[in-house]
Amino acid sequence: MTAHYPLDEGFQLSLVPPAVESFRAAEPRPARARTAPQVLILSCYVLGAVALTWRLWVDPATHVTVGDPGPGDSDLLAWFMRYAATAISHGRLPSLVTTALNAPRGISLMWNTSILLPAVLLAPVTLLAGPQVSITIMLTLGFAGSAASMFLVLRRWQASITAAALGGALYGFSPALLNSGLDHWDLVFAIFPPLIVDALLRIVTGRGNAVRTGIWLGLLTAAQVFTEEEVLAQAALAGLVLVAVLAASRPRLVLARVRGALTGLAVGAAVMLLICGYALWVQFFGPLTEHGSPWPATTQFINTPASFVTPSGGLLFHTRASAAAAASYPNGLWEYLAYLGLPLIAVLLFAAIRFWRDPKVRAAAVTFAVLELISLGGSTLVFHGLRYPGSLLPWHWMQGLPIISEMMPDRLAIIADGAAAVVLAFSLDLARSAAPQASWRRRSFATAVATLALLPLIPLPIQATTIAPTPAGWQAAFARLRLAPDATLLVIPVPTAVLPQAMLWQADTGEPGSLVGGWFIGSDPAGHAAVNAFGPAAQGVWSLDALWGNPRVQDPSRAQIRAYLRDWRPAAVVAVASPGSRVGRFLIGLLGRPAIRVGQVLAWRR
Repeated sequence: MTAHYPLDEGFQLSLVPPAVESFRAAEPRPARARTAPQVLILSCYVLGAVALTWRLWVDPATHVTVGDPGPGDSDLLAWFMRYAATAISHGRLPSLVTTALNAPRGISLMWNTSILLPAVLLAPVTLLAGPQVSITIMLTLGFAGSAASMFLVLRRWQASITAAALGGALYGFSPALLNSGLDHWDLVFAIFPPLIVDALLRIVTGRGNAVRTGIWLGLLTAAQVFTEEEVLAQAALAGLVLVAVLAASRPRLVLARVRGALTGLAVGAAVMLLICGYALWVQFFGPLTEHGSPWPATTQFINTPASFVTPSGGLLFHTRASAAAAASYPNGLWEYLAYLGLPLIAVLLFAAIRFWRDPKVRAAAVTFAVLELISLGGSTLVFHGLRYPGSLLPWHWMQGLPIISEMMPDRLAIIADGAAAVVLAFSLDLARSAAPQASWRRRSFATAVATLALLPLIPLPIQATTIAPTPAGWQAAFARLRLAPDATLLVIPVPTAVLPQAMLWQADTGEPGSLVGGWFIGSDPAGHAAVNAFGPAAQGVWSLDALWGNPRVQDPSRAQIRAYLRDWRPAAVVAVASPGSRVGRFLIGLLGRPAIRVGQVLAWRR
């Protein structure tokens, strides 16, 4: 018989009836027969991820996804990949505060999507093949790994191979992850959340040793901190809702587990703080700390009721009208995350009602509903001509809470899809074993319904484009400058959220070691999170970039630019321009004849 844990009796943790369990126990299969299907399914996830990203794999060193039509997170993530690889090549871990960007003030990596753990693990790839290859690997592993993670968690909780396979596919290849993959690759690397929630539930339900499981929870949490903190907050919120529903279902049994649960959670917190304590101190109490979010999450980064049923052009089954509607989403397809389709929503609703008495289905269904409701934001909601006040929505009351205030509500769809995968898997097994001896037709019908509900979610391969090449003469110019590795340079165009090209050139070549400006999240004078937080010399950044890219702008004052140069203290000024261009003529008038002219690059030593 299957081993039972302290709460099994109340929570009915076994998904199949005793007759089926007895049959399985009486005729155990060889180890190879048990593992072969799992290996096959995990291999299918890998093949699916490669098929989804194959356009990148054509030439991973020069190809990037077609996402944000303007500069997006791809340039920033490439920069962080190179930054971590450079640190590893010098025998150290990346510094959490650095002046390699936004010199001389610097940036805090903990307040940015610095993907520290993946970047460190992929450092050898970055050093050998470049950051774009590392990003492509990370994206591919994100799809396959997220699906595999959910599959293994469902199997741990006794879901059948078929049900777990479908649940893993729903989570790992969901439209939420698919569209995040257009620009937010850190969100696609959603491998840890299912494992974190699994460890939390095993501690609460007593299914594992409190100390060992607590250590595992601490390690997973630390890994997520150094991958994407926003996703950790989402997973914690989902875990809180799950535990609350389970506690409400069986309060006496939960009370009996309080001591063991507190022990496991304390151990997990201690392990996490041991690993991440210094990094979190730097983030919240060190230099360059900030608060709030630079994004208007309440009104912009939200899901809409229509987005749940309107497929984007990235899915196999869509119409021209639906693709246009999705593409018109104010924040772009990379934030269009809610879609699940009417068939799957109908199946989930039916399953939640039909199997409401099962604690696992009930807890997952409530979690799914709560997360999706929060993802609607906190402003007035208009649906079929009716207006619903924002005060009726959970986010309206949550948005001011610490940590929660820095989340994007729409991105909760990623974790919500995980809850949907749990509902689908467990309800499928319950439907297939509704009678002690379920008929072949009933089992086949239930599997067919679940599979058909997922068909509208089949993705098309992600579109890719070639990145702009590094300007001719870039590396030759730096070789001739012979500057110190950490010397600060003013590169024109000065990198910003609008023109981050110099960051990408730095990421591809490792030159220069330190840049004025950058595309990053910093703090404004009041300490609030902001983009393009360049400090006192911010106007100089915009003046030089306008001079480089806008022929109609008036030349800035040379006296003002000299004052900005005194603030930046660059060891050299490098411009991607010809001597006869407008910016070239201005710089020659300001700095004199360039010391170096090679290819498309002009350089002045300071």
